[in-house]
Amino acid sequence: MKKLIYIGLLIFGVLAFKAPKAVAAQTPGDSTNYLLLNMALQLQITDAVDNMYNFKFREAEVEFNWIKYNYPEHPLGYFLYGISTWWQMMPNLDKESPLGEEFLAYMDSTIMKAEAMYDRDEDNIEAAFFLAGAYGFEGRYHSEKKNWMRAAGAGKNALKYLEITQGNESFSPEVLFGDALFNYYSIWIRENYPMLRPVLFFFPKGDKELGLKQLDEVSKNAFYTRIEAIYFLMRIKAFERDETYDALRLGEDMHKKYPDNPYFHRFYARMLYTTGQYDAAAKQSAEILKRIEAGETGYEEVSGRYASFYLGHMSKLRGNQEEARKYFRQVIDYTESLIDEEDSGYYLYSQMYLAEYEVEEGLYDQALDRIDIIRDNTRRRDSLNEKARELKKVIRKRT
Repeated sequence: MKKLIYIGLLIFGVLAFKAPKAVAAQTPGDSTNYLLLNMALQLQITDAVDNMYNFKFREAEVEFNWIKYNYPEHPLGYFLYGISTWWQMMPNLDKESPLGEEFLAYMDSTIMKAEAMYDRDEDNIEAAFFLAGAYGFEGRYHSEKKNWMRAAGAGKNALKYLEITQGNESFSPEVLFGDALFNYYSIWIRENYPMLRPVLFFFPKGDKELGLKQLDEVSKNAFYTRIEAIYFLMRIKAFERDETYDALRLGEDMHKKYPDNPYFHRFYARMLYTTGQYDAAAKQSAEILKRIEAGETGYEEVSGRYASFYLGHMSKLRGNQEEARKYFRQVIDYTESLIDEEDSGYYLYSQMYLAEYEVEEGLYDQALDRIDIIRDNTRRRDSLNEKARELKKVIRKRT
């Protein structure tokens, strides 16, 4: 799994970490002083938040700009702009984009505004929430760009403010989001990076099951972090816990609620394909390709690779070789238009299936070229590498 999850939190033990101090739960005074608790504001911007997750960014940002104008010294407007920019990049975070600098600028502004609040009151949970959230998002961005030192530095800063929000979910369910990610992923790194266990031995551990329960609570009760919590739950259930049908249910819910969100669309198609619901998967995959061709916002090469592979593999299973070839070639075309993506499983399996077809037709030179690509991008003990070597032996016997 790519290191897309608050990598600062995951690397925290390598650079520096202070054990969380016990912080007494705080009860806010006049709730109108806290925008996180302002229900009237939440009702006013509900459509804006929904527009953002449905990739209607301009409509959403009209309301976000209203928040910036009416609350110029508060971090909320900048934070929402930052999340909006993040989701504009979400369909392909590997792609270089000027939106990256724009995203960092919004999060830096969030930090600046929240720091001013925090300097006035070091017990301000709302300020700590925005500081932890903004630094966490910055760490997540830098991890995607493989800027590990920056990611770790941002994660260290996020943890500093998580110490303040920790245990204060009674203030707002929003603050539970950071606790949930810390609890889950502080264990995840121990399980997935065993070489770091000696370093992490003396550091506090989280609780994965508690983290999942907390994410579930945020997904049901929070406003600003609800969809982010669902995003993590979807991925954890699909790719780490083999709870595929739960992931499918969440993916279907998100696609129905936000039908123009390309990330949720392709996740839903992926879960349909994974659970063997091929007719439904084919329908969604064809719709994704149609939207790419129409140039709809956020529908691009990565989604095209997914959808083309599902249609290609389903055509192969049904014995429709010409359709399968067409879609496997599309997978290759989409992948090769991206940067450093030749190790993608969809790409390599498409090369393998096409090589098998070419061997059947005696097109051995073309097949050998594909076999070389597979072997160059897999390890020798990988099953696909073994299959490629076996296919090469077949060619040798025939020539």
